[in-house]
Amino acid sequence: MSKNESETLAKIHSVAEKEFLEKGFKNASLRNIVKEAGVTTGAFYGYYKCKEELFEALVSPMVEYFFQSHREIQERFNSLTPEKQRDLVEKYSEQHAVCGMKFAYENLNRMKLLLTAAGGTRHENFVHDLVEMEIESTRRFMQVMEEARLPVARLNPHFEHTITSGMYNSFFELIIHDVPYDEAMECSMKIYKFYQAGWSACMGLK
Repeated sequence: MSKNESETLAKIHSVAEKEFLEKGFKNASLRNIVKEAGVTTGAFYGYYKCKEELFEALVSPMVEYFFQSHREIQERFNSLTPEKQRDLVEKYSEQHAVCGMKFAYENLNRMKLLLTAAGGTRHENFVHDLVEMEIESTRRFMQVMEEARLPVARLNPHFEHTITSGMYNSFFELIIHDVPYDEAMECSMKIYKFYQAGWSACMGLK
């Protein structure tokens, strides 16, 4: 891609971010994006086939990061002995929370797109899908504890889903409401400690 093409694409992305943030995916106008970016419709279609493909290009790195980082941390955690898993579960959970918030703030506008403007796209259930991944990981951990005959309490599925959803949405509320980075990181650590203490108590880990 030439320098001019790269600059044009960057301009399209910048304008599209603003349009999607203000109106959401469904109500955003591709005509407005093209006009504000100063390109022809034909030139736009040289980069993307449609509005959804453009939105996908903006948010897919966010989606890929969160799901891939979750899988990588979980793989490392699963490789530990049951005793180590019990001892280090809080450390791994904290690492996942801190890294996720740092990445989100490094890509703040696009993260906000994913959280607030994705209705009508395949990513509109992003938070729900993250919650389901977390629940699966929690249940796997409980199974490992039970098989190793280490003390752990099974959780009511409705309770588990409600609390996990609350935890993720608490983190993401900081992003949605434009809380400054330093304050957001401080708040996210308190949120993590609040939920982790509750998890540990309810699962009989403390």
